[in-house]
Amino acid sequence: MTRKQLVEQIFLKHSYLCVGLDTDVDKIPLHLQSHPDAVFEFNKAIIDATKEYCVSYKINTAFYEAMGAKGWEIMQRTVDYIPETHFKIADAKRGDIGNTSAQYAKAFFETLNFDAITVAPYMGSDSLKPFLEYQNKTTIVLGLTSNAGAKDFELQKMLIETHILDEGVHIIKKDTPFLYEWVIDKVREWGTIENLMFVIGATRSDELKSIRNKIPDHFLLIPGVGAQGGDLHEISTHLLNKDAGILVNSSRSIIYASGGEDFAEKAKLAAKDYQGQMQSFLSETANT
Repeated sequence: MTRKQLVEQIFLKHSYLCVGLDTDVDKIPLHLQSHPDAVFEFNKAIIDATKEYCVSYKINTAFYEAMGAKGWEIMQRTVDYIPETHFKIADAKRGDIGNTSAQYAKAFFETLNFDAITVAPYMGSDSLKPFLEYQNKTTIVLGLTSNAGAKDFELQKMLIETHILDEGVHIIKKDTPFLYEWVIDKVREWGTIENLMFVIGATRSDELKSIRNKIPDHFLLIPGVGAQGGDLHEISTHLLNKDAGILVNSSRSIIYASGGEDFAEKAKLAAKDYQGQMQSFLSETANT
């Protein structure tokens, strides 16, 4: 799916909702747990219930990889079941030396046919290049995450010196950005707004406005709304642009809205509620 197609779906459905299929077999409703294909049946029901109100699904691959070969098969079938109208994200957080990343890209973009994959930028440009070389696919780079450990690296200040010669005078310019800011500045040079997104945690409210100013046109994937406490109004106010420019992911607050036999209906209502709010925020943005 291209950026243009994603934007079309957002404004067609008045929604920038991404539903996270982080399906934990231990949290599936009891009446399904005895089913021989419980995880896939759960995923199907969630997709059928929510597809009218969202534009994207994000599969956290860890929940499927943990089941071994069976989990990979379920993941493949789930991806195939998601309608082509929806942007399919592999939340895999890959990133390795070039030839290994090339195999990861092939696995998720060709074999599993995802539209996008999350990647870690720590190993540099050659680890991301194999993903960015694919046409009509999107590489979603970890920017600023919402976990407590973000303070260990992402939120550390860096001292960067720039040496320039101005009319024969040697000038040293010093800057002290956060590491995540430096990563975003560097990574955006490697791709375009067509094939590159960034992950920004919903709970990082203090940084949202400055991040949008830094990358005004890139799409941002925003996890952490709902169970993790991210505020949809704050996110939308600071980050929406003319193309919407954000995908807001909600997982547990939708797929586990109920633990009973009405789980799909409650998931539908939760997704519909998000969509209603998003429609209002999109209208406000269009009128400003």
